[in-house]
Amino acid sequence: MSTAAVLDREEYVEQAYFFRTFRERVADNLAAQDILARVHEEVLSTTRLPLAIQFLATELRHSGLLATGFGKLPHYFTPYQAFVVAQAEDEKQRFSMPTALLVLEREAAYKAGQPTPAGLFVYQFEALARNRMGYVEGLPAMSADPFYDADWKGFIDEVRRQAGVVDFADLVYLRSELYVQDKRRTDREYEPPVPPIFGAKEGKIARASRGRDPLYLFAALQRQLGYPEVPRFNQKDDLATKFEAIAKRLNELETRLRLAEGEQRGNVDLTQFGKPDILKDDSE
Repeated sequence: MSTAAVLDREEYVEQAYFFRTFRERVADNLAAQDILARVHEEVLSTTRLPLAIQFLATELRHSGLLATGFGKLPHYFTPYQAFVVAQAEDEKQRFSMPTALLVLEREAAYKAGQPTPAGLFVYQFEALARNRMGYVEGLPAMSADPFYDADWKGFIDEVRRQAGVVDFADLVYLRSELYVQDKRRTDREYEPPVPPIFGAKEGKIARASRGRDPLYLFAALQRQLGYPEVPRFNQKDDLATKFEAIAKRLNELETRLRLAEGEQRGNVDLTQFGKPDILKDDSE
């Protein structure tokens, strides 16, 4: 089975449009199958994306899953794209389809610009970490992206084995040009066992971020080097939101209880529910 190659820029431009349009229409409660049945007519016909969308629509009808279609088009969609969609379709994951589509939209938009393997790696890795998609399957999916050469694939495999054991900032710093420069200050003959893949600027930011939350490193790379920003959503399952929902539910139950007690006593007070709009005086 053939694997994906780096696509022409126009393909990534249209992919970004497709993922954004898909996401917006899902938010409008349109069915995915209905969206796919029409959106292929909107994207640029000189690209391969219209045919890919039509294939996704067919696979969705047959299997009920989008990720199946992505996985069967490895010459066009990357394993990472298929993995992200699969995580959104996994009921055990707290990762919504709109979030997945926005992750893919920003990734495609970055690839349509002036991407670097370093920027792409940090974006994809942060998306895994921030959304808790998992490294065991996520990092191998990243490694299969055609933007990465053999050195990058080796580094991603190293991250897979060291994630959670070695500080992420150390992993970046030790593979940066800055680390080589620092070593040669005391040993002019120093030659790294593996070539640096991050620049000196990335190394400087990583060195300053050692021992801190990796999210600070991601944010600094975005601010300083223009790396793409991973979507941040207000989580609906935080304690404050849960408490607000519980309080609202208790208030509804209390109202119902008062109504039931009033019915038993035969003195229901409907004014507590307010006057219906249809009975309100226009002057109010």
